Amino acid sequence: MSLKQMINIALPKGRLGEKAYRVFEAAGYECPSIREENRKLIFENEEKGIRYFWVKPSDVVIYVERGAADIGIAGKDIILEYSPDIYELADLGMGKCRMAVACKRDFCDNRDRTLRVATKFPNIAKKYYNSQSREIDIIKLNGSIELAPILGLSDVIVDIVETGKTLYENNLEPRETIVDISARLVANKVSYKFKNAEITAMCEKISEQIKNS
Repeated sequence: MSLKQMINIALPKGRLGEKAYRVFEAAGYECPSIREENRKLIFENEEKGIRYFWVKPSDVVIYVERGAADIGIAGKDIILEYSPDIYELADLGMGKCRMAVACKRDFCDNRDRTLRVATKFPNIAKKYYNSQSREIDIIKLNGSIELAPILGLSDVIVDIVETGKTLYENNLEPRETIVDISARLVANKVSYKFKNAEITAMCEKISEQIKNS
């Protein structure tokens, strides 16, 4: 199989990507070199016609949208935040969590004043509060979002919540769920057209693995 026919797959670094790779592996798309202790970024199995590479989770949709990857694994949060021009092929049902509004336990919203919202996801937050006709001031942060309401930087936060343990330990609580989040199999639109048979077959095998796991 020529390199031009290979399917390029962007995997998110971390637990989600490793879990996703195990599904690909079980579906018959193994690439032994990916499990070796090395600092390589790209892993190929010419016989299977696949090439994997690890990228930052938030970058997966960029690689897919621009065609550097034919398919990838991306969280629904990233898809909603960046609104990339890609196809969403399947919900993998892994990496489940939710996007939620959280605040201090004693916080009471006064709709007469602008709500200060700290978040890593400004577009999701804006869309959510626009739907409520709520005036907000977005404070874009890159880490430790929970600190914002504790230190008085914001009134609420919009962030991913899994168990809520970190929130409760810091005297915060989730108030509203915006959307449920899970990992999705996504595809480049041009790749999906020209490599349709390969991508469709792969998608079916992956979905079958997810269903049986």
